Amino acid sequence: MGVASEPTRVQSLAQAGLGQVPPQYIQPLQNRPSHPSSSTNVPVISLFGLDPTRRDSVRASIGEACRDWGAFHVTDHGVPATLVGDIKRVGLTFFNECPIQDKLPYACDPSSAASEGYGSRMLEKDDTVLDWRDYFDHHTLPLTRRNPTRWPQFPPDYRQVVTEYSDRIASLARELLGLVSESLGLKTQRLEEAVGEFYQNITISYYPPCPQPDLTLGLQAHSDFGAITLLVQDDVGGLEVLKDNEWVPVKPLGGDAIVVLLADQTEIMTNGKYKSCQHRAITNSSRPRLSVATFHDPAKTVKISPASELISQSTPPLYREVVYGDYVSSWYTKGPEGKRNIDALLLD
Repeated sequence: MGVASEPTRVQSLAQAGLGQVPPQYIQPLQNRPSHPSSSTNVPVISLFGLDPTRRDSVRASIGEACRDWGAFHVTDHGVPATLVGDIKRVGLTFFNECPIQDKLPYACDPSSAASEGYGSRMLEKDDTVLDWRDYFDHHTLPLTRRNPTRWPQFPPDYRQVVTEYSDRIASLARELLGLVSESLGLKTQRLEEAVGEFYQNITISYYPPCPQPDLTLGLQAHSDFGAITLLVQDDVGGLEVLKDNEWVPVKPLGGDAIVVLLADQTEIMTNGKYKSCQHRAITNSSRPRLSVATFHDPAKTVKISPASELISQSTPPLYREVVYGDYVSSWYTKGPEGKRNIDALLLD
């Protein structure tokens, strides 16, 4: 693939010293970031090193956060703070110190949705407003998808760090799905069994400084389409979640803190008792920002529906069954626009 066919990299635009953002990055008025006045904070839940004597209180806290927010921070979860720091370090080093021409050999296929590699444009629609970000998407699980030779070697420990992070975060995602299941009175493995083998992607997103942050978004408002997302961010801040129709900043906590975002398939499986979290990323004019989102999804052939244990005569199913691959195709071709894709599955 020649360089001429490559899409524009946002980092290149930022390095060119533009005074204004190109028109394809300007959000419609109703989508532009406002300056949140909310003093509310996303809940912070310690997992107490998965101490079984604390499981009841942890389960209760997670149930409350899932009901009220669809998002929460976890700490003391067993993934070392050094590894959380390492995944941010290798991502920042790749984006900040690797010349763009050296990144291009890792470019993802711009004609294929969700292809692995270095990219700048996620959706297939030609008329969509573009996000002010570049990213590197890694296919990490199942192991048959994992091919570290497709990942950078700069810095030298990049591949090793991503591999270790993938394995540790997948274990934590399973633990969290178990706690979410229990908080609904379901057996521990219920949601994990419904999802099946994890299809895990790790997306490192890089948001360069933007000359007009009030006109742009680093990532448009959406809910994730899989089961559960675990995200870490640097100290710059920019992630916001929608709560009671207000955008609430998710303040970076540092250390081992990880943001948990419930995704659409969990909303379906819980029959809407727990909602997926709508979120977005805003930009700033002075500092680049980095986040690392790890998505845990079903296989494309898996059928997702409300858990039968949560259905009764007085509590009918709210969502129709969906083949996960069909759901993903809709998301990429139509665009997320908030939660339009899951709303399309609501039963009358």
